[in-house]
Amino acid sequence: MASHSDTLVVFFGATAGANGGKLGSDEREIILLVWQIVDLHEKKVGKLHRCLVKPDTVELTDQCKEETGLSLDDIVTAEPLDKVLQQFHQSVSSEVKCLGRSSYTLCVNSPLVVRQVLHPEASKKNLVLPEGFFSFVDVRKEFHRCCPDAGPVEKLTVSSMLEHVGLPAVSEQLTGVREVKSLVQLTLCLLDEPYNHKFSCVETVKYKFDSGTCSKAEPVDSETVIRARGLPWQSSDQDIARFFKGLNIAKGGVALCLNAQGRRNGEALVRFINSEHRDLALERHKHHMGSRYIEVYKATGEEFLKIAGGTSNEVTQFLSKENQVIIRMRGLPFTATHQEVLSFLGPESPVTDGAEGLLFVKYPDGRPTGDAFVLFSCEEYAQNALKKHKQILGKRYIELFRSTAAEVQQVLNRYMSTPLIPTLPSSPILSVPVLATPPFLPTASSTRDCVRLRGLPYAAGIEDILEFMGEHTADIKPHGVHMVLNQQGRPSGDAFIQMKSPDKAFMVAQKCHKKTMKDRYVEVFQCSTEEMSIVLMGGTLNRSGLSPPPCKLPCLSPPTAYTTFPTLPASLSEVALYQPPLLAAPRPPQTPAHSPAHTLAYYPPQPHLYMNMNMNYTAYYPSPPVSPSTVGYFAAPPGAVAAAVTAQPHHAAAAASPVLPQPGALVRMQGLPYNTGVKDILSFFQGYQLQPDAILILYNFSGQCSGEALITFPSEELARRAVAERSNHLFYGQQVHLIFCN
Repeated sequence: MASHSDTLVVFFGATAGANGGKLGSDEREIILLVWQIVDLHEKKVGKLHRCLVKPDTVELTDQCKEETGLSLDDIVTAEPLDKVLQQFHQSVSSEVKCLGRSSYTLCVNSPLVVRQVLHPEASKKNLVLPEGFFSFVDVRKEFHRCCPDAGPVEKLTVSSMLEHVGLPAVSEQLTGVREVKSLVQLTLCLLDEPYNHKFSCVETVKYKFDSGTCSKAEPVDSETVIRARGLPWQSSDQDIARFFKGLNIAKGGVALCLNAQGRRNGEALVRFINSEHRDLALERHKHHMGSRYIEVYKATGEEFLKIAGGTSNEVTQFLSKENQVIIRMRGLPFTATHQEVLSFLGPESPVTDGAEGLLFVKYPDGRPTGDAFVLFSCEEYAQNALKKHKQILGKRYIELFRSTAAEVQQVLNRYMSTPLIPTLPSSPILSVPVLATPPFLPTASSTRDCVRLRGLPYAAGIEDILEFMGEHTADIKPHGVHMVLNQQGRPSGDAFIQMKSPDKAFMVAQKCHKKTMKDRYVEVFQCSTEEMSIVLMGGTLNRSGLSPPPCKLPCLSPPTAYTTFPTLPASLSEVALYQPPLLAAPRPPQTPAHSPAHTLAYYPPQPHLYMNMNMNYTAYYPSPPVSPSTVGYFAAPPGAVAAAVTAQPHHAAAAASPVLPQPGALVRMQGLPYNTGVKDILSFFQGYQLQPDAILILYNFSGQCSGEALITFPSEELARRAVAERSNHLFYGQQVHLIFCN
């Protein structure tokens, strides 16, 4: 007998799309349910029920019509799923009561109809399934226990099982009825001599997802982990569990992935209780969460532990309270206290255990990051807290999001592993000449006379770029094309171009943006020589201003432009190379006899190595950014290079340059849409005497607007007036916040 039931309900379902082994893989709705009761004590059967179901989308695939024999006319007059499920519950409960039994268990030929069809569809339609749909027995697994010589479970079919025990095939023509009668016949055979089988291998479907913690020392089987991609950024672990409804996720088995800025990147790693559930999850590839389709791929246990695993005692203690709703707060004032946060949330959102239910995220030296996690004992309190989203605490608006235990671990791991003083390995240098005063680096300037090309085909060369720029090629400065390679020396898809004037750069950015090169559209952005030089040399733009490349060579203090380097000995020990940038010497400029056009540099197939330095990258980049793992190809005339090696080898000079385009009063703008451009900001501040060069948009690692910009006003009076008049106003539908920085 079943461990908690004395009645089986043999159950069959079909959808409007794929059936059989692919049942539920195409998200099609249920159109047919068939069931019949089997009394395990008396070995009797009840009445057979066959119900058609009307789907929300009345449409059948050709495969469905062929396999089921149904047409649109058959289902258009049927009852919807909720009515049919109600009818199922009433009829089964009545029959079980008449038999004098107390409970029942579903009996299916495959878990697909329960796990991949009924539960996902009921979840999408917000239907409450009867309790009986949360446990079932799989006839194939029960048969395999009786007859292990019949073959592996995955290859067992109804016909092969009937044949193995010597039963004739059922001659019924109606789809569903034939399958149910066959399963009933097979079940009675297993209950009888010589098998006397007891149906005890009951599978369950979890009612809800259990949050929890995961230790880095915990073993995680790679055959149980998937990666979900394309998730809405505001989705929580419960939303992801709902997407995989019907499959059992391990406790604390949802880990939302964060990007370099600590924001969700639309991916999650999900750990299931076994490989069978993982394989069923992979069948939901490109199923929908709302209007978005979600990609599902295999992942490894190591990847899951990297995201979800934690070792902090503080985090473990914070998450030790189970069945709590976690909310993440972002943008808190650095001086915020526990009591101030509790007062901000208010009495309608009581935090679990008061201050103990509040965890501030801090750097290793104890400085606050502006993030915190809060525990609530129920959904109602959490919903009340979320209503405080973007309300003001002190002088800052606070963002509130649903969070997960894995996200708490990930955020704490990220901040606590950040070194107080970044260190680099000692720099082994190749035995080659080093330039004392490299003439190939452009002189740093705040003039925005450069453009950045992003999204170039990896096979693109200088000639392709010149062809792409068309008539604007004549406006490129001599030796003004700078290709960018990654650390493996391969093209990164980025390049910087120096133009003859800011107007020429602006025209290129306007006319060439998103033009096509070899079937790929290329993005073109205007930028300054200073931004280009600093980024190519490994410098960054962070909250403290302009930072130099952290190389082993003596370097200048910010905000100085890096155009020179000290001399190194002519002969150096030959050792392994550590992340070297390549300096390519272009062939001498060649002007065709028939055209006295501009002079352009281009690159030989085998560039010569001249110098080496270590590169370091952090989270903030000038506008526009390059990939954090890129190094630069710089163009230099061979004659100038040779002269530099022999003349003034110990000379070093530096030209100072401010971080921002103009002197004046600095204002930080937060909350910008990700597609914001300089023109949009100029329009927003119309009447404040701003010039395009006064606006610096900050970008993230992926090259998109980070939602922030730095703006230099001509005077402190104008800056303060702008903050007072324009802060918290709507900018293309989003509320922006202005902070006076001087």
